[in-house]
Parts: sequence; C-alpha cells; structure tokens
Amino acid sequence: MARGLARGFGRGRETAGEARGRAEARGLGAAARPPGVPAPLFIITCMRSYSSLVCGMLGQHPDLFGLPEVNLATADRVSALLGLLQTLRPASLHGLYRTIAELEFGAQTDETIALAREWVAERRDWTTAEMFRHIASTVAPRAIVEKSPSSVAFMRHLDRLIDAFPDARFLHLTRHPRPTCKSIHALVSATDAKKGTNRADQTDPERLWTKMNANAFEFIDRLPVGQGMRIRGEDLLTYPDTYLGQICAWLGIRFDAEALEAMKHPETSPFARIGPESARFGNDPNYLNHPEFTQRPIPPSELDGPMEWTETGAEGFSLPTRTLAQALGYR
Repeated sequence: MARGLARGFGRGRETAGEARGRAEARGLGAAARPPGVPAPLFIITCMRSYSSLVCGMLGQHPDLFGLPEVNLATADRVSALLGLLQTLRPASLHGLYRTIAELEFGAQTDETIALAREWVAERRDWTTAEMFRHIASTVAPRAIVEKSPSSVAFMRHLDRLIDAFPDARFLHLTRHPRPTCKSIHALVSATDAKKGTNRADQTDPERLWTKMNANAFEFIDRLPVGQGMRIRGEDLLTYPDTYLGQICAWLGIRFDAEALEAMKHPETSPFARIGPESARFGNDPNYLNHPEFTQRPIPPSELDGPMEWTETGAEGFSLPTRTLAQALGYR
C-alpha cells in the first residue's frame, strides 16, 4: 500500500482513544459502541469510482449491511445536516430517508418515506454520530458499510467518522483519474440537460479527483496500522474473489465460497433500485438502474494525453494529480 506521499501533511498516527477524547472535547458524544454492535466499514472515495457497486457487493456479505449514501459526516448535528442539504441538494437526503424507511418501517414507499422524514425531523437535536450509531445498532449483529463521497470532501468530515466510531475500518477505493473525470463530466452534463443548468462548465473533475483522493490518502496514512486499506476498484472488479477475500480477511469475517458468491449479487440489496418518487436516489443512478455485477476486465487508462472532457482537450493532468495517481499505482 502506498503511504509515503501524504505523511508530511498529516497529524501523525492517532489512536482510537485519542479520537474518542477529541470528539468528547467537542461535545459530540463519542460514546463507545453498544455491546454487540460491530465496528462499521466506511468506503472513502471520490465520486464515480465504483463505490455504489462495491458498497452494494460488500453489503451482501452475511455479516455486513450496505447502506445508501446517508451523508451524515457533512454536519455535527442532524438539524445542521437537514438545513444544509435541504438548501443545497435535497436529493442528498434520499439515502438517509430510504435507510430509515427500510429499517424503521419495513419498506420503501412514498408513505414510509414520509414517515421517515418525520422520524428524522423529530430527532433533529441528535448528533449525526448518534444517528449513525442508531442505524448501526438497528442492523446489528451485521456491520454497516457506508460510502458517501461527501465524507472525503473535507478532512473535517472524515474526522466526524472517526469521532463517531474510533475503531471503524476505512477502505480507500480508487479509480484511475481519466475515466473518473470523464464520468463526472458526463454526469454533470446530463444533469444540465435535464435541468437547463450550466454546471458542467463550472465543474473541474480533475480538481475533485485530486482533492478527494488526497484527503482519503492522508486520512488512511494517519490511522493506526491495520485500520485502513487501499484498493484500486479496477483490480477488485476484475478479480473479485481475490480482492473481496482480502477485504474479508482484513475485517475478520468469513470468505468462503458462499460468502463470496453472495457479494457478487448486489442487486439483492433493498437499496439496489430506484426508490419511490419522493426519494428516488441515494446511490449512482446508473447503478440503481442496473445493479447487477458482471465480472469483466476493465481496460487500462493512461495518465498521458489530453483531457478530452474539456473544451480544448489540449491540457494534460497537472503534476499534483499525476504524482498522486502514480502513488496509487496508476500510469
């Protein structure tokens, strides 16, 4: 695992006790996990990096439970989360509402989504850590798997995750910057076409890839040895038995043939489909429409060459992007 790039920028390795003390000093109630509730697995990743599919796959392991994007790390308190996301992007709450509808009311319908909205609003005084721990307790003894890309937008978001669960495991899932940037541009352009907006001209996919992966790289680097893992998504999806088995061994859970086969069927997740009209998303729309996993080689990409998603296509990747990509094993 590449580690050297970020060491000079981090705070150094932090113990679980230090993380818990830091959270308590902030008044965020970093209580110990209730008995019988296993430590969660957080997939930290840039958007458009196979995370919906990988979370769906891991979440079908008999000992794990995959969540949609709940975005709880974006604020300290549920009230702040609701205020922020209802203003900036209401669809970012779909994953949380679908989760609560499924776990508290047993289904995802417009009626249970309405109940979930009320349920969350009634708990607006909770910290987001308390909400996370409630969800984890509800699915126990299975461990939650969660993958909101917003968690790596800022280091303070990652700090919230380790504050809430000082012994959580963190999987840095990566994808080559070229297909990632092309996918980000395509998604934003498609949204522009539907809404009549012009965000594609204002969105810099390379900057997003570099910032989010650099944050994840630094965060993994400062964790105690064994608490973080880094895997290229291209490798995992090309050789699923090998890399899913490695992840399971790292987590200390079974990786027999039955468990591996279960993880190859993300479509069996209750969140692997478009939701009801009032909460349709919570994951990548492409995944929600086609959640099945098909094993196939992923064609290699190159760092050299123009960025074809830009108007001119003349510029290549910047030196910081190339340096980080090479540290992650891309060429």
